[in-house]
Amino acid sequence: MDGHVLLRLSRGVEMSRRRKTGPRWSAEKRYEFIEFRLYWTGRLNRADLMDAFSLSSQQASKDINEYIEGRKSNLTYDKRERCYRRGKNFRPRYYEPDAAEFLMQLRAVGDGLVSQDQSWIMTFPDYAGTPVPARGVNAGILRDVYAAVTGERALSVVYQSLSRPDPSERIIEPHALAFDGFRWHARAFCRNDKIFKDFLLSRILEAGDVEEREADPADDLAWTEEVVLEIGPHPDLSNAQRMVFEMDYGMVDGIAQIPVRRALLYYALKRLGLDTDPAARRPQDQQIVLLNRDEITRATGRSVS
Repeated sequence: MDGHVLLRLSRGVEMSRRRKTGPRWSAEKRYEFIEFRLYWTGRLNRADLMDAFSLSSQQASKDINEYIEGRKSNLTYDKRERCYRRGKNFRPRYYEPDAAEFLMQLRAVGDGLVSQDQSWIMTFPDYAGTPVPARGVNAGILRDVYAAVTGERALSVVYQSLSRPDPSERIIEPHALAFDGFRWHARAFCRNDKIFKDFLLSRILEAGDVEEREADPADDLAWTEEVVLEIGPHPDLSNAQRMVFEMDYGMVDGIAQIPVRRALLYYALKRLGLDTDPAARRPQDQQIVLLNRDEITRATGRSVS
């Protein structure tokens, strides 16, 4: 969901897709679900497994009993509430606790990207996020671009750019989709300009299949190569303020490293507020600075403010 990475699917969507896999793998996935619920909510019952995996009561009971055999200290049975509780010596084996993943599920459901029954979270807290302006991506256009990406085809499109007052016709060869935090793009080779570039999906007015693509996506080095942004707290902050922002951004020794595709570097810098001179804002507003600005400039061949 971040601007410098492709939008990730929630664990709930992946869970639905993986239900069709082999029986042993599915059993381990259900054990992972058991530990997810125990870790985050402290409780589990048979109905949780039945609802999440469309199991019979007998299969759900079997899964829990088999899990208990290998991890007896992880849960205890509460006779009064008729549920299992997280044990005092709980040590997950199949699930690796991840705060980012949990919050991603919460946001995905809160933003309407997936339904609650596709998530493993049992009870949802009240949630709100900053509004994102609606972007007018036409479903038919997205379908054609998606088909071109997966089918390795070229598209004839009518595109409205900022550099020209009227829409223009061009042939593009899409090979990937990207999200900058606000808008969706098609990463494509433009036969008119003979370069790889971004095309906003909302600005593609018409699209039609042409032929097989000619350019090799592997030649799109700006897409395949990554650069690492090294950020640190603004040097003019007080020590106490620096510590706060170091915690906010998960910094180690005052540095956080953020990998980003070169093709999305512009959007990442803009979203992080690193696209302008740090001196133009108060340190408390700027918060962070780019520590390897010269390195990023050399890697991209263009100046970073």
